[in-house]
Amino acid sequence: AKDGPLKDATVNVASKNFTEQLLLCEVAAQRLESQGATVTRTCGMSGSSAVRAALTSGAIDMYWEYTGTGWLTHLQQKETITDPDTMYQKLSEADKAKNGVAWLPPAPANNTYAVAVKTETAKKLGVATLSDYAKLTKSDPASATFCGASEFFGRDDGWSGLKKTYGIDLPQDKVAELAEGPIYNAIGTGNPCNFGEVFATDGRIAALGLTVLEDDKKFFPPYNLSLNVRTATLEKSPEVQAVMEPVSKLLTTTELQKLNAEIDVDGKTPEEVASGWLTANKLN
Repeated sequence: AKDGPLKDATVNVASKNFTEQLLLCEVAAQRLESQGATVTRTCGMSGSSAVRAALTSGAIDMYWEYTGTGWLTHLQQKETITDPDTMYQKLSEADKAKNGVAWLPPAPANNTYAVAVKTETAKKLGVATLSDYAKLTKSDPASATFCGASEFFGRDDGWSGLKKTYGIDLPQDKVAELAEGPIYNAIGTGNPCNFGEVFATDGRIAALGLTVLEDDKKFFPPYNLSLNVRTATLEKSPEVQAVMEPVSKLLTTTELQKLNAEIDVDGKTPEEVASGWLTANKLN
């Protein structure tokens, strides 16, 4: 291990099992190692609930989570909060007090649900916001075709709530259910849909020339990224927060799109992309 402020720390860094999470697991692990920590990696655990259970039981010390997931899924709160700062305050206070989980100050990146369309199609149809899209579902349903994944169609913060909030009125035969991955290509080719549900930080948005429609009524809850650390771990190694702060600050939505694309589009490994990014930003 290197010498540094964390030279006495031994930590287990984990993640969920999708591109962005595997990348962030490596970013945290490599950054902590560069500051002297001894790191065990448990990257790629399956599902939010499994990683969360590992954290609260002390099997792991930290992983990156999204504020919306913490509030709605882990704390099972029913209150809808659309302001990112309010959500972070309430969530971090409650989770620390109840569960011994510290949410470090969040990154600017917001990996929320979004509705995307090919940029030229958006221009042609004159659609820039979700309110514009709702109008299109009534005036020209054949052009307003929509693709989503089963989870999106089943969630309150997904299709049903979106339709209610914006008054979207689309015949069922203009709606297609696809797996999460193929939705991006479907929108890119306009087949079987012009519009679809995406995750805002996905690298394929930029790579396929897609545009995210503005959520002008602020329907989707914020999903800002925060490193979740056991309070017991922070008490032992308080320097973790200062070491990770400069990393978080640089993780914007567009930065993550770019890094995710290096893995999903260019075929690099999460290890390579994390290392290159930390080096470019003088953080390792």
